[in-house]
Amino acid sequence: MKHGLEYALTRGVRALVQRLPMRAVRALGDAVGTVAYLVDGRHRPIAIDNLRAAFPGRPAAEHRRIARGVFRHLGRLVLELLKIDGMPAGELLAHVESEGDERVREAYRQGRGVLLFSGHFGYWEIFAIAHALRVAPMSLVVRPLDNPQLDTMLEGIRSQTGNRLIPRQGGVRRILRELAANHAVGILIDQHLHGPDAVHVQFFGRRAATTSALAALALRTGAPVIPVFALPLPGGRYRLVAEHPIEPPAADTPDAERELTQRCTDVLEMYVRRHPDLWLWMHRRWRDTDPGDADDASRAGEVARTTGA
Repeated sequence: MKHGLEYALTRGVRALVQRLPMRAVRALGDAVGTVAYLVDGRHRPIAIDNLRAAFPGRPAAEHRRIARGVFRHLGRLVLELLKIDGMPAGELLAHVESEGDERVREAYRQGRGVLLFSGHFGYWEIFAIAHALRVAPMSLVVRPLDNPQLDTMLEGIRSQTGNRLIPRQGGVRRILRELAANHAVGILIDQHLHGPDAVHVQFFGRRAATTSALAALALRTGAPVIPVFALPLPGGRYRLVAEHPIEPPAADTPDAERELTQRCTDVLEMYVRRHPDLWLWMHRRWRDTDPGDADDASRAGEVARTTGA
């Protein structure tokens, strides 16, 4: 019943926002996010605590202001995603400008596939949808939603411009096939991860358990690794950014997977520092874990063996 009600509500909101101009949808998203900030007593303190730890020199009022902005951004993201559901390609491209498309095309020319990575930052979902029209469709590594009806809806939005979806669990073989076919694969690297494919890197000066899958895949296949982001522009528009490829560590670098994961995380942190209200600070990114460096190296080795299976 809960899933059915959530789905019905989402369909109703989608019907509403698709009748509104994008400027109005963004304003409505601001309002929804503001309400969420006021009533969400669970995630608001997590966001503020994370901001306090990441920016200790800033006043408490600044932490609260950024946290409000995070909730407002999330409200905009959800409503704008529903707005573009089924939007004609020409109309969608009219909302987009980009930087770095040629960097991705050059990566394709190397013939080893392309690994595009980002985090839960900015309009990450809309980047993938629009990038498929500007350059080429990609495969997205995703975790299914708990509500199967909403998950089906989100699958339709994500794939409407030709993107393919790969479930995060058990998707390594499919990712390798996509790279071998010189396709692009998109991966998010900023959620807390535990288990055999986690390594610990520095993120805002704190140890953060992070997926090593991106680095393991890159080192195994030689696929270029490119950071990608989507930033909001005035008037309900977006700026897509494909950064310069991440330089891989030398072949004889000790713990190369951790080193490459750190380099990727550093670029993500740079963007979050520039636009802190565009990252999901309410996620418990830094959880209490106590594995030592030796454990990290062992875990990275397990991932390497998995990708070689």
